[in-house]
Amino acid sequence: MPVAAPTFRPPTLALGARVALVAPAGPLLGPNDLPRALETARRLGWEPVVGEHALAHADYFAGDDADRLADLNAALRDPAVDAIWCLRGGYGAMRLLPHVDWDAMRARPRALIGYSDITALHCALAVEVPGLVSYHGPTARAVLTPFSERSFLAALRDGGEPCGEAPAARTLRPGRATGRLAGGNLALLAALAGTRWAPRFDGAIAVIEDVNEATYRIDRMLRQLLLAGCLDGCRAIAFGHCTACPEECDDDGRRSLAAVVTEIADALQVPALLGIPVGHIEDQWTIPLGAPATVDTETRTLTLSA
Repeated sequence: MPVAAPTFRPPTLALGARVALVAPAGPLLGPNDLPRALETARRLGWEPVVGEHALAHADYFAGDDADRLADLNAALRDPAVDAIWCLRGGYGAMRLLPHVDWDAMRARPRALIGYSDITALHCALAVEVPGLVSYHGPTARAVLTPFSERSFLAALRDGGEPCGEAPAARTLRPGRATGRLAGGNLALLAALAGTRWAPRFDGAIAVIEDVNEATYRIDRMLRQLLLAGCLDGCRAIAFGHCTACPEECDDDGRRSLAAVVTEIADALQVPALLGIPVGHIEDQWTIPLGAPATVDTETRTLTLSA
């Protein structure tokens, strides 16, 4: 069994940090998306650097693969860029993985921020730059609620605790476990199974979320990860929100998300929480993927470990 690389965080983002705003997946959806992202970055004290093709739109992509890749690699190759903040999720990031300049990230580690489809980049980063923490957090076009902004700045600016208590979460399987944080959007985690960038949950707390997926598809994707061995050695499940995920399956019947996740936790014999503030929701934690953490179902907490 390979030994996990020591975890290290990229430099925190001080006032004046240069933050690249790129769209490696889906296109921006409205005329206010980019202005809002620029205003947010500046309000947080950072200097935004907009990718050349950030406003491109080709089918359901933010420009073709070559353009999206060019913006991402330009940011990675610029030694003056301190972080890469993805403007949107959508779909398309996994198409870029074979050609991303991971050497540039190794030479100049910096924060990678985003969620949903950006899970593809987080998974690839964990393989290509072992030990480097990346940030599952709001995309740059999002409106940051006070809750989300506190967590975001705790992670990116202060290097502190971005998580904590999740009073609305449910305990599905009791227990306490420590491990590195791993995961993201379930659809992308399942899509990467069988590739060189497949998610690795050995010794990890699996943080999972999704949107617009019927419960039977959540069941299927979790089963795919289980059968593929991706969940071998997983120490706990911290499931966030599955937004707009109906329990019904046409006329075939229904099953709850809690039942599906509990079944996987039972198979792995690990503690599990459901409903932590992660996912396609307004109030969300910024999760430092790769960092060591502890989940405790009795206190319903997810906290970083020293």
